[in-house]
Amino acid sequence: MPTPSKPAEPVFRRIMREIESAIATGDLKPGDKIPSTAELGEQYECSAPTVRQALARLQERGVLQGHQGRGVYVNSAQD
Repeated sequence: MPTPSKPAEPVFRRIMREIESAIATGDLKPGDKIPSTAELGEQYECSAPTVRQALARLQERGVLQGHQGRGVYVNSAQD
């Protein structure tokens, strides 16, 4: 009898997890710029709205900080 498979992780959650992991390991440091929406979309083979969803949720959590016209950066004032 086959074992039930785990549901696939949504792409936006994978993006969030991998960005948070890169911060935790020091690959991304406070003040570092996150790749553009287009670059992340290419990297994860997903649409721009999916990338924006992941980045918006990380901004809501205070992990990232967006600056209109300049990009999204790792927040330097994390708790």
